[in-house]
Amino acid sequence: MTTQVTDHRGGVWSIAVPIPDNPLGHTLVHLLETDRGPVLIDTGWDDPDSWDTLVAGVTACGYAVADLHGVLITHHHPDHHGLSAKVREASGAWIAMHAADTAVVRRTREAEPGRWLDYLLAKLTAAGAPEDHLTPLREARTAGRGRRLPGRRAALPDRGIEPGELLDLPGRRLRALWTPGHTPGHVCLHLEERHPAPETAGAAGGRGRLFSGDHLLPGITPHIGLYEDPDDRESTDPLGDYLDSLERVGRLAPAEVLPAHQHAFTDAEGRVGELIAHHEERLSKLRALLREPRTLWQLAVAMEWNRPWDRIPYGSRNIAVSEAEAHLRRLVKLGHAERVPGSDPATYRAV
Repeated sequence: MTTQVTDHRGGVWSIAVPIPDNPLGHTLVHLLETDRGPVLIDTGWDDPDSWDTLVAGVTACGYAVADLHGVLITHHHPDHHGLSAKVREASGAWIAMHAADTAVVRRTREAEPGRWLDYLLAKLTAAGAPEDHLTPLREARTAGRGRRLPGRRAALPDRGIEPGELLDLPGRRLRALWTPGHTPGHVCLHLEERHPAPETAGAAGGRGRLFSGDHLLPGITPHIGLYEDPDDRESTDPLGDYLDSLERVGRLAPAEVLPAHQHAFTDAEGRVGELIAHHEERLSKLRALLREPRTLWQLAVAMEWNRPWDRIPYGSRNIAVSEAEAHLRRLVKLGHAERVPGSDPATYRAV
């Protein structure tokens, strides 16, 4: 096992914790030194090799896992929150997360797995999914297999992260920035301290560094799908939330971004501009597709993905439909698309 640890200087380290069987490869877990002991930002996937890598990484930073004082979770996804319970068990560290994502964790822990299958079946039926896609889900439901959601062993956070809050980390200035979109409670964390390497950060060094989680990545567009909740009847707008959050991060203009995947980078403003332009182009293409009325499933099939639709795995098609709906909801909210009255399954057209 090789452990990739990077010293970002100024008491900031990153540990590349592997994600099993995932093209992303790893999660960059960050360790922040404080006067009360080290604090982790995210923890990585709940897997024995990932745990061993995290422990070795903390050791390489000069600490033992037992020294950890706390854990700040950027969002609830299992490649970020998965090992939190093991960290807390080994160290007694507190676990902090935004309330909106804590609610998701609680719901996931308490939900009957079959209920999620019912929800997924209802959503896909309403989207106009073909029978050959629905049949395996119906068979699983009949057999009582249910849908096992990842992250059930992750810790229930015992602290909140309030938007705009200067976190209680002695010796550091770390401020929470609520950036919903990828998840409803995603947070970025702004280290309001002069960059320790002004030769690379230049005049912007005084704007500090941003731990961006999945919100802002150097070469990946994060998934923007629905905020899944079987009990929620409110029509949310995750893509609108994400674009608003991006603009706020762009105005912050940190000297350097420390994301949870890929690598650290500068020019946050430029990357924000690229992502906003990407989604504007995608919305424009969707609006063009809707000149011909389509169901949500038909829209997803017609959209551009990183591979042809017939090569997208079964489970990933469900994620694609969720992302298509997030974009469709944005078009409807902007007044650029509407549901065809009386259509069943629901069909949409451009306005």
